[in-house]
Amino acid sequence: MTAVPQQVIGFLQASAPFDSIDETGLQDIVSDIRVIYLTNENKNALLSQQGHSLFLIHSGQFLVKDSDSPLRYLSEGDYFGYGNLLDDTDIPIELEVDSPGLVYCLSQQRFIQCLQFYPEFDRFFNNSKAQSLQNQAADDSNSMWLYKSLTELINAEPVAADVEMSIHQSAKLMSDKGVSSLLITEKERLVGIVTDRDIRNRVVAEQRDSSQPIKNIMTTEPVLISHQRTLFDAMSYMTEHNVHHLPVIDSESRKPLGIITVTDVIRYQRGNILFLIGELSKAKSLYELTRLSWQMPHYFSRHARRPGDFDIAGKVLSQATDIMTRKLLQFFVQQQGEAPFDYCWLAYGSQAREDQFMGSDQDNGLLLAQTPNEQQAAYFESMAKYVCEGLAKCGIKLCKGNVMATNPDLRKSVDEAIEEAKQWVKTPSAQAILNFNIYLDVRAVAGNKTLLNQLQKARVPLFKQSFFLSALARHAIQGVVPLTMFQKFSYESDHKVKDAINLKRKAVGIINDIVRLYALANGLTMPSTLERLKHLPADSGLTKKDADNLRDIWLFLNRIRWRHQLQNHVTDNFVSVSDLSAIEKHQLKASLQGIRVAQQGIQMKFTAGLG
Repeated sequence: MTAVPQQVIGFLQASAPFDSIDETGLQDIVSDIRVIYLTNENKNALLSQQGHSLFLIHSGQFLVKDSDSPLRYLSEGDYFGYGNLLDDTDIPIELEVDSPGLVYCLSQQRFIQCLQFYPEFDRFFNNSKAQSLQNQAADDSNSMWLYKSLTELINAEPVAADVEMSIHQSAKLMSDKGVSSLLITEKERLVGIVTDRDIRNRVVAEQRDSSQPIKNIMTTEPVLISHQRTLFDAMSYMTEHNVHHLPVIDSESRKPLGIITVTDVIRYQRGNILFLIGELSKAKSLYELTRLSWQMPHYFSRHARRPGDFDIAGKVLSQATDIMTRKLLQFFVQQQGEAPFDYCWLAYGSQAREDQFMGSDQDNGLLLAQTPNEQQAAYFESMAKYVCEGLAKCGIKLCKGNVMATNPDLRKSVDEAIEEAKQWVKTPSAQAILNFNIYLDVRAVAGNKTLLNQLQKARVPLFKQSFFLSALARHAIQGVVPLTMFQKFSYESDHKVKDAINLKRKAVGIINDIVRLYALANGLTMPSTLERLKHLPADSGLTKKDADNLRDIWLFLNRIRWRHQLQNHVTDNFVSVSDLSAIEKHQLKASLQGIRVAQQGIQMKFTAGLG
């Protein structure tokens, strides 16, 4: 049947890449779109009638195989059939209907025209095809542009000048290259930045001699970002520090690789996901910070709908918690004065891994440059109390296990923390592992971050000792996935919902333990589970295929957790199996089986096959 154009246009305007096409173009495209209602009874006939088409799902849930890739679970906003159109092949589309629904069909001729006339359209579907061949769950969603590495986004050589180049020559270079900022280097290392605004304010307005070296007007120690970070990280940095130009450097050599500007962000941004983070950064009081923080649940409820939205929700929440922490530290210093010596505020657990959920409590500590005297200790105790209680007022619950900076045991000097790590390795009892496992996922949030670097450098060789890794492995294989020996789901016996599974404790937590073990064995210090999997070396003991499989399982399970919390307005992790579709139940069972296989892998590698 022929669709009502305006009804279709509204949906297309919210669907990439059609959202990049103006309304006139969409009006023209809609004339070639047909709408079908797919059920298990009519699917073969209707798909045959449409022939070679691009299919966009408006509603319903389907299991689709339209290429040599594995079956894909698709729902609202997903496409299929484009592989045949791009490659001019005739691979039959296999489709199972989990939930009947409406599907938009765009003719092959119109699809080809769109590829030719709309570059964004062409990029989207060719990228989608490449991603599906890689079978990467992290690339399945339109929201995943936020996870793009900055190295993927920098497509031009950085425009840079030596510190001794004159202001006049530097300004001419900027003009010739058509750029609004200039990276300033010394021996190829980034040492500063100059923008159009600096030329206006520091040269023209002050009538400065333009033969002076550019270093005289540059901004030294600019806010910068490592090339290993993501676009989302860059957006957060720029929002928090209110900068429009963010240099991207090689993390080891400090050589500039490029620059991210506000214009770049606008070009890539498809939503207003950083609105609240920006507002949090501007908060001038605890009251204002608290008021804004309590909008976070409503924000996620309104904006998190697609799988990829759930993938970045934990990162968004962790970034927000980071900013709240830094603001609280700022408020404390304004009231009590500067710290007596350097410190580093640490985040542990889910905040460190950047996978916080709505029910996550706070896990944090203070790493000190030296052992404080009584007066200095009182200052840091007051700081810890102010920040932890402030975070609680902002909705980040106090930790029942007292894993907080208010705990004196978690306010240690670097030297004391190193000695503590030596004791962990020396006597890794089962209870000790249970207590300190959370401290192995750690990230610097504020203060002198080199203190954590010093600690990590000392701990890396300690944590690679086989006896210690064996103890961690034995702990990780004790986690029991909720499957019976006959591969049936095993439910929580003491929960009010009869078919509930605690996906955090009995699935995701086990993956975190497994991946942490491989990371420690290979000297990796980043806390993120996904980043650890990404950076494991080829000889890590975990094959790339197995690492990709664990990543896909981790993403799938966390998507279900987020959907459960947002749809049911809860903060727990007890997901009801009856709330899942038939396909999701199958995927959950396969995921749990995959975790069990990974446990067997670490048992063989780290414990010589002994439990």
